[in-house]
Amino acid sequence: MATEPDERAEPPDERAEPDERPRAGQRRHLAAWLLRGRRPTWGDVGRLLGSWALNAAVLGVIIALHPGISVRDGAGSVLLAALVISAVSVVLRPLLTALAVALAWFGVFVIGLLAQAVVTYVGLRLTPGVSISGFGSAIVAAWLSALFTTVFSWLLVVNQEDEFVGYVMRHATRGRRRAKPVDDGLTGVVFVQLDGLPRPVLEWALRAGNLPTLSRWVRSGGHVVRGWTARVPSTTPVSQAGLLHGTTEGIPAFRWFEKASGRMLVANRPADAAVLQDRLTDGRGLLADDGVSVSNLFSGDAPVRLLTMSSGPARGGSLGPAASYASFFTHPFGFSRALILTAGEMVKELWQARTQRERGIEPRIRRAGWYVALRGITNVMLRDLNIALVVEQMMRGARSIYVDFVDYDEIAHHAGPVRPESMRSLEGLDRVLGVLERVAEQTPRPYAFVVLSDHGQTQGATFRQRFGTPLEDVVRNLMGGSSGVSAGTESVEDWGPVNTFLNQLVQQDGVSAEIARRVLGDRAESGFGPDHPEEAKNDLVVCASGSLGLISFPRHPGRLRHEEIERRWPGLVGGLAAHPGIAVVVVVSGAHGPLAVGRDGVHHLASGRVDGADPLRGLPGQAAADFARIAALENAPDLYLHGVFDPATGEVAAFEEQVGSHGGLGGWQTEAVLVHPAGWPLDASGLVGAETVHRQLVTWLEHLGHRKELPARKDLPARKDLPAREGDLPAREDQAREDLPAREKDLPAREGDLPARDTPAADRRDG
Repeated sequence: MATEPDERAEPPDERAEPDERPRAGQRRHLAAWLLRGRRPTWGDVGRLLGSWALNAAVLGVIIALHPGISVRDGAGSVLLAALVISAVSVVLRPLLTALAVALAWFGVFVIGLLAQAVVTYVGLRLTPGVSISGFGSAIVAAWLSALFTTVFSWLLVVNQEDEFVGYVMRHATRGRRRAKPVDDGLTGVVFVQLDGLPRPVLEWALRAGNLPTLSRWVRSGGHVVRGWTARVPSTTPVSQAGLLHGTTEGIPAFRWFEKASGRMLVANRPADAAVLQDRLTDGRGLLADDGVSVSNLFSGDAPVRLLTMSSGPARGGSLGPAASYASFFTHPFGFSRALILTAGEMVKELWQARTQRERGIEPRIRRAGWYVALRGITNVMLRDLNIALVVEQMMRGARSIYVDFVDYDEIAHHAGPVRPESMRSLEGLDRVLGVLERVAEQTPRPYAFVVLSDHGQTQGATFRQRFGTPLEDVVRNLMGGSSGVSAGTESVEDWGPVNTFLNQLVQQDGVSAEIARRVLGDRAESGFGPDHPEEAKNDLVVCASGSLGLISFPRHPGRLRHEEIERRWPGLVGGLAAHPGIAVVVVVSGAHGPLAVGRDGVHHLASGRVDGADPLRGLPGQAAADFARIAALENAPDLYLHGVFDPATGEVAAFEEQVGSHGGLGGWQTEAVLVHPAGWPLDASGLVGAETVHRQLVTWLEHLGHRKELPARKDLPARKDLPAREGDLPAREDQAREDLPAREKDLPAREGDLPARDTPAADRRDG
């Protein structure tokens, strides 16, 4: 029996340029490599014996329930059948995995669905004293086996994540106990983004002891918890652009109407993300030195880009090394387990939403429709895929890996940032960190971990809930009932991971991609989610990024100044500023430059002069600098709006239907997380803005010896300057005011201690 497989052949290099690797030939090469020298090891024997008892119990239950399978000799035949099925699995599964790789995605899905059925059918056919009526019975038995194994493993506290990740590690190393060491002497870095996690929430969870892995890192002195301040717009595309590429220019929100192109751009739609990627890249992003981007909006100039929104195959992106996906879909602790847990996550969401309604928890939003399915897919299926991809790249010895887990952010949008289900998702992500930490003990290079978030979240009843009407209707009424309105105020973030997956699937080669292209049609490029047709033909486009609203007038080229807006729609700016759900209107004046207009006063953002009551009073101290910066963006909307913020409750009024939101200021939405090794030096000037954090991350990589052979920086596309009166505005983070207010450190003991905003129906009006 072999203890080590044949190491003479090398796997194909997934880092090669797209035009240098014929994909069909590469798949055949990889399939052959997976099988070459693949012989059973003593580890396989141990795993065979370890699963025997559990498989026998599960098989006994299936035989009792399913009439298509029968035994003659009772328990003896069941024990023998379980042993034979386990042995057949050891022999056949590598063959099935290699076949899935060779057939590309069509093979991965089909074999993922049928692999266990084939193993079960062959195993039962080979077992004396057992009869099976046909392959259909094997399919039923296989999926019942997956279901019961998942349940029994949970009841017996069997660590299924370790089992699955162990399988991925063995595939990555071709069965060797340890990967072949990398000889460059560098420590790698795994950047784990916990999307949307506010620093106060993390600190509370650490104090409560609910995050064992992170708590151990911090309490041992190995890591320190710090925060950084996200700037407006406090959204994922802006922050990830800054974190991964060091610039946020050209991204005024999560979605916006761009007059130059005459259409709405939505950052989590593949075609639009590709446009933004071209604006950002300079060849020296955070991951440019043998880095890997996993499930991000942007690539960070990584040579390997997996499930990256902006990077389809034509731009060097892919669904990932085929072995990773084949391992996931053909292993019983992969696809079948994930599918069952996905269904369980959907049931859990329905139950948790019902619990909120029955208890009368406020604020809350409707949790139904597509979100139920999307929560299951993104929080289980795609999370497991992300883990598999990260493990594969760690075992390859990649120098840096950046992965984004959206679990907490997605649930907090719908449930609330500190609601029980949101905190449970955070606990699940802590378990992921524990898995990756254990993987790092076997990797070919040592790895350090940096945990960060891109922004926080703030809770609050939505604008529509408070005032009975959406923002676009308020604006339209103040314009005199303009008929043509395109609104982007529906929640669209949930579709991002699914859109990435589908877009990269259809751009692969082979039968599977062709089938997907025929089924999805134009949706493969445009993405799923709310449609915004013919925006340029309308009089008005209203978009929302949490409590940040954007208003554009498509039929009027260029940026409309305050004076022109007043001439065309008298009282529009004043009417918006007077609305009880709107704190500030940001508009550029031809005579006075950028202004923050409130109900009873105006703040001149260029000079700092205030006429009347300061509309920025009550907002964080960074408000003036942030509003001045976004007003100076070339592709900014004609008007920015900021929803009302109540300092007493820490709640905002989001223009989207999200109970937990981000995009503007107030509460925890700009309080992001940075957890790093304690011995790494930190810039003493403070971390304000994602660009500043990017420079800090790059500095750490350079101290570790990375980035010594990067190409010269490519020039970014030139962007036009605004008129001279606006040119003296602080447009960069190093000019921002640093006198930020002290942060509230303590969370309430329960989310119920947060007083809900009192919004009696009599006080609501649509403006």
